[in-house]
Amino acid sequence: MAVFLRFVIVDGGWILLSMATGLILCRLCIPFVSVKQKLPWKLLLVVTFGGASGMVIWVGDNNLLFTLPVFLVFFFLCTQGERIGRLTVGLIAFCLIMSVCAMLDTYLSYLFSRDSYDIITRLARPVVFGLILLLFHRRLPDGPAVLPPRLWKLVLGLAAMPLCALVAVVLLTNQRYESPAVHALAMNQGLVVLPFVLVTSLVLLQAIRVLADHQQLERTAQLAEMRELYYQGLRREQDQVRTLRHDLRNHLTALQGLLAQGQTAQAAGYLEQIAGSPWAQGSRQFCENETANVVLSSKAEAARQLGLQADFQAVLPQDLPIADPDLCALLGNAIDNATEAAQKAADKKIRLRCRTDKGLFMLRVENALAGDERPGLSTTKKNKTAHGFGLAGMREIAARYGGSLEAGPREGHFELVVCLPLERNFTI
Repeated sequence: MAVFLRFVIVDGGWILLSMATGLILCRLCIPFVSVKQKLPWKLLLVVTFGGASGMVIWVGDNNLLFTLPVFLVFFFLCTQGERIGRLTVGLIAFCLIMSVCAMLDTYLSYLFSRDSYDIITRLARPVVFGLILLLFHRRLPDGPAVLPPRLWKLVLGLAAMPLCALVAVVLLTNQRYESPAVHALAMNQGLVVLPFVLVTSLVLLQAIRVLADHQQLERTAQLAEMRELYYQGLRREQDQVRTLRHDLRNHLTALQGLLAQGQTAQAAGYLEQIAGSPWAQGSRQFCENETANVVLSSKAEAARQLGLQADFQAVLPQDLPIADPDLCALLGNAIDNATEAAQKAADKKIRLRCRTDKGLFMLRVENALAGDERPGLSTTKKNKTAHGFGLAGMREIAARYGGSLEAGPREGHFELVVCLPLERNFTI
């Protein structure tokens, strides 16, 4: 009974302390990588960090060699996204944890007696990691860092520096017990190298954050430029249609001349060409908003030519507190994505509903599932640097207007819903 109580009180306390340390490390390192959403994976990651931080590591110890592969395996199991990014963050987190543990386990033994040493080192772990979190919590990114592979490779190469330094000072000094001189040299090296590993690991985490912020700024600028080009292209198309309509008098004069000369066959052919022109078809009036009409008319015609059924309904006022390029990008990109998916699906129908009501702009687009949707809704095109901006651009617009965007499979079809608060209410 006494043994059982000791296990519950002492060992149970150490387990809870390790899990608390694991939670602190998760809060410190997880903002740089995407974690699987299901609760068991999150709990396993906490256990992974807690178990790694509970390892006894000192200068000249070979536990480091066995801990690294186990840590990386469980870290990969609990995270998702770019493999090279997960490897980079995993290595940096490992160096951070092991450098702190090695310093505490090695040098606190000189300050405390053998009886209190174990307790002090275990208690010191969450304290040290907690202080690091307090110092850096304002510098942590809001979401998982998104970097192109070339930048992840660069940071991974830089992460080799603290890893190699850690391996050198911990693993390669295992002969310190054979000679007092070697022992003194190993201890002095540890005093210099281990703090270097800790600081370098923290600097690399902040470098990832800075690079991710820079990439986000570049992406935002690129999205804004693409949105403006998209909008101007549609405006030019509409202007061309208007110009052709103004040329109707010239067409009628040419027809009159052909008929006056008795060239009825040529006149009939000329009429057929005019009837097939886009300007002669006219544009359908979906709503009072001119920008929305330009986009919806153009996309409906494009869908028809692809053999798709476009069921568009919009009830929008003439004036909206949404910039025309933003409105154009929201409608155009949503329809483009649905069109691309509908071409691959058996059901060729695209359904769009858009209206303003009770101070909200609401857009819903539905299409059949194409079967190649990826986690995170990333682009399926090979050239990811030139594609995949549609949904990202829409998310950026929604966030800028203080709204929301939800997209994903629902009840056998794909649904995209955008909701933006308006500055004032509109009555339809």
